Amino acid sequence: MSKTPLSLHLSDLSDFTRALARELKTDRHSHLTLMNMIARAAGYQNVQHLRASTAATRRLKKDEDTPSKDARLVERTLTQFDAEGRLRQWPAKRGVQTLALWALWSVMPAQRSVSEKEVNACLNNEHLFQDPATLRRTMISNEMLARENDGSAYNRLSNAPPQDALVVIQTIAKRRKLRASNSGAPKATALGT
Repeated sequence: MSKTPLSLHLSDLSDFTRALARELKTDRHSHLTLMNMIARAAGYQNVQHLRASTAATRRLKKDEDTPSKDARLVERTLTQFDAEGRLRQWPAKRGVQTLALWALWSVMPAQRSVSEKEVNACLNNEHLFQDPATLRRTMISNEMLARENDGSAYNRLSNAPPQDALVVIQTIAKRRKLRASNSGAPKATALGT
């Protein structure tokens, strides 16, 4: 017999776990221990991780149409960009780096070869720390860009961004539109369109 998914929404995890502890009629587990067990069963590290993710999801819901899997990671990534959608610094955490690179990948020319000079120009428009080589190399190692062996041409690979990356791309695209409208310059569009 196949299982039908059944969702459960809790307005307060603490009250729920206290009631569950009473139902279990055991002193072995406090409601805090049960809260951590439930959080881990839901895929979080602990209750603090669940709370942080829930709070980040609430903050992000104001700005997005697509739900993210890891709202806290998305929020951390978005703080790396300025109000005009430019990457302010190279993030220290690998997960944040990868999501930030997807935002840069989205403005790379699609379905055509470009020179290293053009790639650097595109990247320089979208970041503030003047290191297009690191960005370019990391995009290649993450299989977002492909490079000819002789370095003569680069191509954006047509990978589908993960769900969290789509949220970052959409949010940064809105910031880029704001930059374009403020400067009168041609706007960088998401996903190379």
